[in-house]
Amino acid sequence: MFERISNGWELAKSSYRCLMLDKEMLVFPLLSGVACLAVLASFAVPLMGSDYARAIQEDNQAPDDPLAYVILFLFYFCNYFVIVFFNSGLIACAIIRFNGGDPTVADGFRAAAARLPQIFAWALVSATVGVILKAIESRSNRAGRIAAGLLGMAWGAGTYFVVPVLVVEKVGPFAAIKRSLSILRRTWGEALVSNFGIGLFVFLMVLACLIPAALGVLTGTAAAAVVGIGITVVLLILVSLVSSALNGIVLGALYFYAAEERVPTQFDAGFFRDAFVSR
Repeated sequence: MFERISNGWELAKSSYRCLMLDKEMLVFPLLSGVACLAVLASFAVPLMGSDYARAIQEDNQAPDDPLAYVILFLFYFCNYFVIVFFNSGLIACAIIRFNGGDPTVADGFRAAAARLPQIFAWALVSATVGVILKAIESRSNRAGRIAAGLLGMAWGAGTYFVVPVLVVEKVGPFAAIKRSLSILRRTWGEALVSNFGIGLFVFLMVLACLIPAALGVLTGTAAAAVVGIGITVVLLILVSLVSSALNGIVLGALYFYAAEERVPTQFDAGFFRDAFVSR
């Protein structure tokens, strides 16, 4: 157990070192977040107060009008497309670094743009699965909701490596799922501990970010509290961007080693060989 935790921490540290070499990779989660907010606003504002919005948001009830499911599907599709597009750019930059190159933001955008058909197809599949799971969750009793949650977890795990597969191998969505499952069988332990390691890293960073707000409040003056809270908010946004970038880098690193059997630069060769030796 402790060895696994140590491995996850080492993966997080190696990913951070890689990010520090290419800080421009933070552009991708930043733009992804902005684009997702724009997508949310484009759906929420026109539908604000409508029966469709209430049906989807309130009490987890399934909408009776099929048009509500169409709107939900379009919302999911736009969100998945945005997220996968920018993640593809980030992972493409990480893989260039793993190969010893020096990536730029333009390299990431070119790689993502070259995979637009694959990203479009994957967003369609993901949105379809999302709507199906939503329908099961909304129309079922508690057992049905638990089943939908478990199905969602299984779907997330099985498709964990789909984005790097799309970036590197340029295959369709179903071939990408099959390939993702194949890689996951070799790397499930490392994928799990990497998420734990990054989670621990982010948790510690969040605690540090709270210090300015706490100091500002403890001073007892409104101005200091406002400044302290403002600094904390900015730092938390930065930590969120770093967390997203680290997750993409680790994902790319695990895929890179599993697919090409080469250790990514900036990562410890001994760790990868020991971690995969029994697979």
